[in-house]
This record gives sequence, structure tokens and C-alpha cells, in this order.
Amino acid sequence: MANHPAASTSGFLRNLIISTLSIFAVAYVLSGIQLDSLMTALILAIVMAVLNVTLKPLLILITIPLTVITFGLFLLVVNVLVLYAAEFLIDGFSIAGFWWALAFSLLVSLVSSILAGPHQSR
Repeated sequence: MANHPAASTSGFLRNLIISTLSIFAVAYVLSGIQLDSLMTALILAIVMAVLNVTLKPLLILITIPLTVITFGLFLLVVNVLVLYAAEFLIDGFSIAGFWWALAFSLLVSLVSSILAGPHQSR
């Protein structure tokens, strides 16, 4: 069965809102992450979506040997590198250091998962 375009658009918007709220909430809690406004959080969510589709697969491909040696833990470093790329592209978003970026990445994933709730297929 093919997905209806309106359903995929509404799913994308739902995920974008969840990501934006997660980013904004986690940045509010972590002192090492500076985010100017909710609009900056929305821009960050969009930029992260684009970077996760373009840059992240390339970084994963390049770092396969390190990922294998570290039993997949190097993927956390790849997530941090993608965050640093987003920081470079977005005014109003800054990261104080590697550990703050790692904590931000993990907490945004956790909060997004909680907000998304259990996945229901139709």
C-alpha cells in the first residue's frame, strides 16, 4: 500500500514539532547549550534533519573501521560532529564543548522518543 502524500506531510510536521520542542527543552536544561529562541530551535530541527540525511551517512561510511573497532560507540562521535556542523551553520546556537554536545544529542533523542510515544501503524 502506498503512503498518501498528506499523511507523510503530516508525519513530517509532527516529527518537526516534536524535534523542535525537544531541542528547546533540552537546551533550556543544559547550561552548555545556548539557543536564542524557539525559532532558532525550529531552524536547528530543520538543519539537523537535512544534515542527518546528507552529512551523517557520509561520515558513517568514512568511519566504518572506527565504528567496528569501538563496537558502534563511535557513532556517538558522529552525532556530535553533525551537531558541530549545525552550530557552524546557525547563528544563535552554540555548544560549550564535546561533552555538552554528547549530552544534548542523547537527551534530545530521549525527549523526542518520549514525546513521540509508542508508534501506531494504521
